Amino acid sequence: MKDVIYDVEEMPKAGILIGLSFQHLFAMFGATVLVPILVGIDPSVALLSSGLGTLAHLSVTKFKIPAYMGSSFAYIAAMQMLMKTDGIGAVAQGAVTGGLVYLIVALVVKTIGNEWIDKILPPVVVGPIVMVIGLSLASTAVNDVMLKDGKYNLIYVVIGLVTLLSVIFFNIYGKGIVAIIPILLGLLIGYLFALFVGMITGQEIINFTNVAQAEWFSIPAVEMPFLTYSFKFYPSAILTMAPIAFVTMTEHFGHIMVLNSLTKRDYFKDPGLEKTLMGDGFAQMIAGFLGAPPVTSYGENIGVMALNKIFSVYVIAGAAVIAALLSFVGKVSALIQSIPTPVIGGISVALFGVIASSGLKILIEAKVDMDNKKNLLIASVILVSGIGGLMLQVNGLQISGVAFATLLGIILYQVLPEK
Repeated sequence: MKDVIYDVEEMPKAGILIGLSFQHLFAMFGATVLVPILVGIDPSVALLSSGLGTLAHLSVTKFKIPAYMGSSFAYIAAMQMLMKTDGIGAVAQGAVTGGLVYLIVALVVKTIGNEWIDKILPPVVVGPIVMVIGLSLASTAVNDVMLKDGKYNLIYVVIGLVTLLSVIFFNIYGKGIVAIIPILLGLLIGYLFALFVGMITGQEIINFTNVAQAEWFSIPAVEMPFLTYSFKFYPSAILTMAPIAFVTMTEHFGHIMVLNSLTKRDYFKDPGLEKTLMGDGFAQMIAGFLGAPPVTSYGENIGVMALNKIFSVYVIAGAAVIAALLSFVGKVSALIQSIPTPVIGGISVALFGVIASSGLKILIEAKVDMDNKKNLLIASVILVSGIGGLMLQVNGLQISGVAFATLLGIILYQVLPEK
């Protein structure tokens, strides 16, 4: 394939493979450990489930899809509520139930086929959805660059821009190995620059306290509720978390669409939508059995692939193995957690922007006629509702952002006349 450095089935040499895998680890790390921190779960458990869940997904999809699994934000509110009332046992049962929902839907898809996908997800719907996936995260990336303790910080902005410009420079002008790992190099430059700025300004931008206190070897605080607790049925957890699986499932469709566009393949047909859904389902169940937050495919890692044109499943598998191993290495895990937010934000600006641009590319390549009122209105509604975070909330069930925008786009495409 043109302009591809490592295609899906290609394996880089060992040294390069490790470096590329670390790029994916850094890309997903911040968001993946943030979810358990917000909920009150040990971040190292989330890191372990992220690695094991990704390996499970790769196995189920026959190592054909370069998708990385990380902690899902969609379940945060439900998990916080359940942790206050019934504890980690309820969260775990809800996570496993969510995984079962994926498996049930996968069986339905296997029975009726997937021809319906092209009918409900044409380019005029897919393109804007992919743009929303990237642009809906824009405020998160920009706030990471600009804000310190909720207030504007010029030094943070400078650090974020230095990181972003480093990624751009290495990606455009880098040769050989430098061109392959622009994100990793940009992160390193940003980290060192943040350290230097902190030294000359006296501001604490990077805190090494947790690194110094961390043990070299530490076992993740795996709860494994199904083994350590007497079994108890939590209907509230099931009713709260199971419906959210349909929300993350919609995001799953969107991520597969992006990967289809990037890799010039149709993963809905090979290995099949039922396989991708089963992969997500098993990954969520693994997370539940470990007492970790449910997982889902990560846009950040798709952004890495879009930027460096490396789609190798072996790189994704390498990142998963490293994540699982690092969950046992206290100091390294703490060092990665010390990466300052403006550095993460600077990288995210590039990654999320590339995802959004991929959606625009889908519209251009499909030659979607935007003079057609139907196409124009569908794209407009998806973009504004998705980026604006339009929400539908009924009796505790919440559908917002990408998921709700996708549903609106699908409905409008079916009901609006062609002319």
